Amino acid sequence: MKIFNLGSINADFFYRLPHLPQPGETLASVGYDRGLGGKGANQSVACARAGAQIRHIGAIGAEGRWMVERMEEAGVDCSQVVIVREASGHAIIYVDQAGENSIVLHPGANRTIPETALDEALDQAEDGDLMILQNETGLQVEAAQLAAERGLFVIYSAAPFDEAAVRAVLPYVSLLIVNEGEARALCASFGLSLQELPVKQIVVTKGAQGATWHNLETGGLIVMPAFPVTPVDTTGAGDTFAGYLAAALAEGCTRERAMRLASAASALKVTRAGTADAIPTRADVEDFLDNQPKL
Repeated sequence: MKIFNLGSINADFFYRLPHLPQPGETLASVGYDRGLGGKGANQSVACARAGAQIRHIGAIGAEGRWMVERMEEAGVDCSQVVIVREASGHAIIYVDQAGENSIVLHPGANRTIPETALDEALDQAEDGDLMILQNETGLQVEAAQLAAERGLFVIYSAAPFDEAAVRAVLPYVSLLIVNEGEARALCASFGLSLQELPVKQIVVTKGAQGATWHNLETGGLIVMPAFPVTPVDTTGAGDTFAGYLAAALAEGCTRERAMRLASAASALKVTRAGTADAIPTRADVEDFLDNQPKL
């Protein structure tokens, strides 16, 4: 099965700091780097490195061509990425000595993706293909609705969390992916428990505490512990998880196998500095799993 991703493409500017800045504080960085990022690009690269057939739908400014080249080198089909007048999206990422991060995001071109790019991409979709979305672009509702009407399995990463955006997209979502904080915010917004939310499947990621898959139709629960690693940079770990999870599901893996593969990929990612460029290959992930205790 194919995967279609309506997703952001950002230039990530990394500044390594002794600690995350406090209000009014000026810090000198101890390191700087530039890389490919954006939740959408990260997830597309993760899908490609997991071995999936992935087509990215997005937009960049004229100065962002290098980002598309990086994505294509990773195996992502970027034929539906368009160049617009708006500057490319970018993020300023502070990373402290413990690997924790703080991010300032400028959406830029990601909010101006033309609807024609979406239509042209999904004209080639088939029943049973997957559509993945995040909350960093325009056209989320249009994409989710169109994909659902065409029989695609719609996966939505509700980040950065925005109550109105989630409410608008949720009627068309097959699988919702949220972290613990986003799950709490969503439940508070609806005034419901997690099990009462109006969606069929929810995956909650919990960082070092692992992840859980909640089947709200049957009440089923899959608990996947995290793999113990020493973190270097947690940036992009959630996107790596989501991309690998989507790729494994498209491949026909069981949900348990998909969760284990995604958790292993995410664990490996946090041992490496960077975002999309640091996402592990499928071979790396399988080697890592071969050295872990069997479930």
